[in-house]
Amino acid sequence: MRARVVKIGNSQGIRIPKPILEQTGIMEDVELRVEKDQIIIRPVPDPRAGWDAAFKSMSEKNDDVLIDGDENISHSWDEEEWQW
Repeated sequence: MRARVVKIGNSQGIRIPKPILEQTGIMEDVELRVEKDQIIIRPVPDPRAGWDAAFKSMSEKNDDVLIDGDENISHSWDEEEWQW
């Protein structure tokens, strides 16, 4: 598919058709990379992708305890009223 480079303010850009955006999963932010004479545009991966499944798996394996142990960790400022 061909696209025309257009002026966008002080920059230039291309319009990406909606079907291509949907097919690639691009919704908002993208990563741009240049390889030789090509511009590579990729969707930014979700930094927390897979966390739900990982937490569920940890819970099922009883591997979701605090790594600080079971003891109650407190500090003197926990006992005092805060001044706002």
